[in-house]
Amino acid sequence: MTLNIEPGLLMAILSLVAGILILIRPRLLNYIVAIYLIVVGVLGLLAYF
Repeated sequence: MTLNIEPGLLMAILSLVAGILILIRPRLLNYIVAIYLIVVGVLGLLAYF
C-alpha cells in the first residue's frame, strides 16, 4: 500500500495545522515557522534528487 501526497496538498495541510496551532497558542509561532521552513526546504531539495 502506497500513499501518494502531492506537495501542494501537503503544504496546504501544514499551513492549516500551523494556523490553528498559532491561534490556540501564540507562543508556538517561532517553532511552527521554523518547522514549516525546514519542511519546505527539505521538500524543495528532494525535488532535485
